[in-house]
Amino acid sequence: MNACVTLCGFGYDIHRFAVEPRPLYLGGVRISEKDGLDGHSDADVLCHAVADAVLGAAGLPDIGYWFPPGDAGCAGISSLLIVAKAVELVEEQGGRVVNIDSSLIAEAPKIMPHVPEMKEALSAVLHVPARRIGIKATTNEKLGALGRREGIAAMAVASVLMPE
Repeated sequence: MNACVTLCGFGYDIHRFAVEPRPLYLGGVRISEKDGLDGHSDADVLCHAVADAVLGAAGLPDIGYWFPPGDAGCAGISSLLIVAKAVELVEEQGGRVVNIDSSLIAEAPKIMPHVPEMKEALSAVLHVPARRIGIKATTNEKLGALGRREGIAAMAVASVLMPE
């Protein structure tokens, strides 16, 4: 059996709310029909942070490398596809995701009612049980751009088991 090492990666993303009505996606789940975030894909900050954490753990380039903002083929895509690509790249190297822990930072909307569905959506593309995916939510205590409800941010940490 080959020796393996557990590696850790960190991801962060932030998007402002869109001016025009657009669906809000977080963790691959449609949260709202009109309060969406501005971005080239569906602007799912949680998925973006998770994907970057997975990629970072494996020492791979971030999601901007794999999904360039100017690429018309990436316009409006589901960010679950971005997470799936990160996982595919890790698995191609013989690795696997062990767990994810994440935090969403937003004054609104309420996140916790959607967490079980987010965990299930992410579980399917991460290839880990939902119980190994942590999703927490906090506010920015009305401080700064996030506190003024100008956008949403997310942070994530991934543990990835990789061959030595």
